[in-house]
Amino acid sequence: MHSDKASWGLKAAAWGGLVFLHFPILIIFLYAFNTEDAAFSFPPQGFTLHWFSVAFARQDVLESITLSLKIACVATLIAMLLGTLAAAALYRRDFFGKEGISLMLILPIALPGIITGIALLSAFKTLGIEPGFLTIVIGHATFCVVIVYNNVIARFRRTSHSLIEASMDLGADGWQTFRHVILPNLGSALLAGGMLAFALSFDEIIVTTFTAGHERTLPIWLLNQLTRPRDVPVTNVVAMLVMLVTMLPILGAYYLTKGGEGVAGSGK
Repeated sequence: MHSDKASWGLKAAAWGGLVFLHFPILIIFLYAFNTEDAAFSFPPQGFTLHWFSVAFARQDVLESITLSLKIACVATLIAMLLGTLAAAALYRRDFFGKEGISLMLILPIALPGIITGIALLSAFKTLGIEPGFLTIVIGHATFCVVIVYNNVIARFRRTSHSLIEASMDLGADGWQTFRHVILPNLGSALLAGGMLAFALSFDEIIVTTFTAGHERTLPIWLLNQLTRPRDVPVTNVVAMLVMLVTMLPILGAYYLTKGGEGVAGSGK
């Protein structure tokens, strides 16, 4: 009986924590649908889709969404390529400097974003590279690589090397072994890592602030909106969009890898 009470107490505490964390998000969702003539009232006075039409009719919103999607897609592709290659190079062989390389790969996501941003900006200025689309992509790729790398190397460690040896013994060359044995085993880990990297890139703001120059991604647009209180209803709509675009890939990655195959980096 005592253990049952403790179990219910832990469940109640867990649900209470979830409600506490997600209540502000719920408020934003509610106000995105609040009626036009009561946009600033509490509690919400009605339901309308008016603010969605206003938000998606604004050119600055559409340009920021398009830019963030482009950056997230390019950064994710780079991260998937480099993260997979790094994991393939490090998971089997022991060599001098291996631990140092592993640390350098993981360091960008472990450091505070402001440190990474300042370091990247200093490097770009030293090299004479003007901040813009390219510098944002490079900045995002530095920490997105970690997400893919962690997931792929974890999958490599769970893949039996005997499968690769059997493929080679049966006459398959390196490309055939990669295509028919290794890649199918990496499929869900790659997809989960890519989805998490996309979500992390899409809503990143700290590193972006230092590397964006005159470019304005969606998170930077939202930050600028804090000084425009009359645009709060539109800001709520865009904030809800950012949360959905970020949340859905994370949920997808979770369901892809649940059942004993954890998603590395999902707690970032």
